[in-house]
Amino acid sequence: MELKQISSNKCFGGLQKVFEHDTVELNCKMKFAIYLPPKADTGKCTALYCLSGLTRTEQNFISKSGYHQAVSEHSLVVIAPPCCQAVSEYSPRGCNIKGEDESWHFGTGAGFYVDATEEPWKTSYRMYSYITEELPQLINANFLVDPQTMSIFGHSMGGHGALICALKNPGKYKSVSAFAPICNPVLYPWGKKAFSGYLGADQSKCKAHLVKSYSGSQLDILIDQGRDDQFLSDGQLLLDNFIAACTEKKTPVLFRLQEGYDHSYYFIATFIADHIRHHAKYLNA
Repeated sequence: MELKQISSNKCFGGLQKVFEHDTVELNCKMKFAIYLPPKADTGKCTALYCLSGLTRTEQNFISKSGYHQAVSEHSLVVIAPPCCQAVSEYSPRGCNIKGEDESWHFGTGAGFYVDATEEPWKTSYRMYSYITEELPQLINANFLVDPQTMSIFGHSMGGHGALICALKNPGKYKSVSAFAPICNPVLYPWGKKAFSGYLGADQSKCKAHLVKSYSGSQLDILIDQGRDDQFLSDGQLLLDNFIAACTEKKTPVLFRLQEGYDHSYYFIATFIADHIRHHAKYLNA
């Protein structure tokens, strides 16, 4: 599939690029950012996918997280798509679906990294398949990365996406981490609206997203959460449910509650190097 380069900037010896392409899964044009470290042309680099939160574009992570120095040192290729289909660099483009722009937590910018099964969403709202299949195939075909070695992490809704992608695909990702992930979306109002809208009234379709269904090899999970996160205090992230499920399943998870930090990119920038090291330990093994 043809890629159109939108921008290229040198950073810590590597190149931060943004590309646009036509998607099959999402039935629209999509942008993604990719950082190519100094050794990217050797063919020995591994890929780390970063999933954004609600309403975010590929620009938020690459311009605010401060990740470039750490991934340059560890020779990781980082791919950062927008949080949902049909989101351009600056504003929503839309898939021409009635009602998709009426709410910031449902529709444009809020795909929740699932494959919709309900009309009218199912023809374009397929971020799960885009992230796990179409985008990696595109990256592997156009860049020198090891196609068998990749990891994933994300923030908020993207943290939810990273966790379900790893837990539903045993062996596909070498490691997973998350910043302030939405952990049990079917139990809070935004998630109920999104999952019922995309997946219908049958909530059994959501059970595959739970850690209890994981049956693969050991997957070490790193989660950072700000104690002063307004979404945590409002009961919208439900991290306790996920930690309890990990404990019951004996799934290793390092959970760090960071005093004084909120849900913002200041929080991410503070601890991003720890997450890069977490993934480099597995990707460069």
